[in-house]
Amino acid sequence: MYVNRARTSLRGWGGVAAMAVLCALALACVLLLPYTQRSPAGPDRAAQRAATGVQVRADACQDAEAHQRTLAPSGADGPTIDAIKARTGAKRKLIVGVDQNSYRWGYRNPNTEGARLEGFDIDLVHRIAEDILGDPDAVQFKAIPTSQRIPAIEDGRVDMVVRTMTITCDRLRQVAFSAPYFKTGQQVLAPKSSPVTGYNGTLAHKKVCTAAGSTAYAKLDADRKAGRLPASTDLSTTVANQLDCLVRLQLGEVDAVVTDGALAASQAAQDPTVELKGEAFTTEYYGVAMKKDADDLVRRVNRVLVDYRAHGWQKSYDDWLSATLGEDAAASKPPAPQYLRGS
Repeated sequence: MYVNRARTSLRGWGGVAAMAVLCALALACVLLLPYTQRSPAGPDRAAQRAATGVQVRADACQDAEAHQRTLAPSGADGPTIDAIKARTGAKRKLIVGVDQNSYRWGYRNPNTEGARLEGFDIDLVHRIAEDILGDPDAVQFKAIPTSQRIPAIEDGRVDMVVRTMTITCDRLRQVAFSAPYFKTGQQVLAPKSSPVTGYNGTLAHKKVCTAAGSTAYAKLDADRKAGRLPASTDLSTTVANQLDCLVRLQLGEVDAVVTDGALAASQAAQDPTVELKGEAFTTEYYGVAMKKDADDLVRRVNRVLVDYRAHGWQKSYDDWLSATLGEDAAASKPPAPQYLRGS
């Protein structure tokens, strides 16, 4: 409409000249429009490219390689670590979500004063706190159920979760992970007298317990739908805390439990009437989980892990896990970390 009015108001050669000017201006605007939509070069634009790259990598994620999708180590502080260090007084602590019921991983030892939290995961937490805050005991532990690990991170209730948490592609879309600190795999736990022999057809017509939100449930559900697990296998029993499955098994409410072999071995150590059935049928890696945008904290934890794998990991394994997993730690030690290219 505006152009039509302009045409009617222009007369003669002067009008033609004016119209030419208008056309030239309009053409210039069209040509320049894409440039007006671009952000200027600088940190914001670089961050946008980085975010896009991370998203592409997440979309192309394969669970077998998920443990390699982490940032390169760094000792530099950043906004997340600055906020942790800015806490004052008694609140100047690293807030960590852990388990308090996983024997030898994160559990309250009744034989210590105040039933102190101990275990393999707890040792790692103390090492991270020492690196960030200079005090291994500058930690506020929060007991987090299996099903609440990711919500606790997303809601900001904890700075990180160190709780036998497997690195998967689905979880990488919600939180960030460190490099792996432990290697394990799913296994079946059942009474020694049970006819169940492992992850196979003997689970037909059996009731299996898993923790809600666990990789165990996701694997069983997918395999049953795909016909790799008997259709009659009952997966309806899920619990908030993985240890509750052992209780259900002891009460005879379920026939078997499926969980990480490392946890299952600890549960078998607590109850001599149950045992691991068959070999591990997956390969999984535990990682420290943090907020999606906490890049500085992820990098710092990865730097801690570089030193910890060389000095500390083996001692912690010997102290807590050798009695249940065996003295040879080679099968449980994670591979050399691989970091995202360009990170």
